[in-house]
Amino acid sequence: MKIIISPAKTINETSPLPTARHSLAIFSEEIAEVHKALKPLSPQKLSVLMSISAKLAELNWQRNQAFEMPLSPEKARPALFAYDGDVYEGLDAYSLSEMQIDKLQGSLRILSGLYGVLKPLDLIAPYRLEMGIKLAVGKAPNLYAFWKEKITQALNEELEEGELFINLASEEYFKAIDTTKLKVPVITPVFKDYKGDSLKIVSFYAKKARGRMVRYLAENDIRSAEDLKGFNADGYAFAEQFSSGNTLVFIR
Repeated sequence: MKIIISPAKTINETSPLPTARHSLAIFSEEIAEVHKALKPLSPQKLSVLMSISAKLAELNWQRNQAFEMPLSPEKARPALFAYDGDVYEGLDAYSLSEMQIDKLQGSLRILSGLYGVLKPLDLIAPYRLEMGIKLAVGKAPNLYAFWKEKITQALNEELEEGELFINLASEEYFKAIDTTKLKVPVITPVFKDYKGDSLKIVSFYAKKARGRMVRYLAENDIRSAEDLKGFNADGYAFAEQFSSGNTLVFIR
C-alpha cells in the first residue's frame, strides 16, 4: 500500500521528538536545484510570490539563507513530526507507536514543493514553498514542470503491480503526479459534510479527516479499497450512493 498526502505550511520546530530515527530524502540534487532558485529571492519578492505577509516573508528569507545540504538532525526534523497543519492534527503522529511509524515509513509519502516526495522520517529543514507557486527552476517554468516526471517515476519505482494506492493529498499536490503514467489505479477518499440539505467539502474538516484516514491505515490491516470503507472516525461513514469508480465518498 502507498498513501500520498500534502505537506503543511506550518512547521513545528520545538516539540520533543518521539523517535531518534531519521532518513534522508531521495532527491538531494533536485532539492539543491530548487533551493538555488529560491535563495536569491528577497523578502519583498517572497511576499509577492507567495502572497504572504512581510513578517512571514522575512522569516522564510532567513530560512532560505540558513538552508544547507546535507541535512542533519541538529538542524532538521523528520517530516512527519515537522509539518503541523490540519492533516497532521488528524493524524496525531506524536502518539503513533514505533510499529505504526515503521508501517507509515514503508507506505506514506508526502509531496513537497521543495523536497519532491518524502518518507515520514526524511529530514526537512523549516521552509515554505507550496507546489502551486510559480517558481521557475532551471529550464522548468514552474514546480509542476520540474517535479512531475521525477515524482511519478519515484512512485512507480516503489509500486508493485496491483498495489493499493490511496490519494489523500490536496488537488494542488495531487497535480504533481502524472496519473496516466502510474502503474496502478488511484483510490481517492472524499469527505463531505451536510450543510443544510446539501453535501459540501468543508476544507478544515476534510483536511483533518484525511489525517484521520492515514491514522486508520496505520492502525489497521488494510489490503483493498473495500477495506477502506470501514473508516468511521469523527462521525464519517462510507456512502455508497455518492461514490463512483475509484472515488470513495464519506459523509456525516
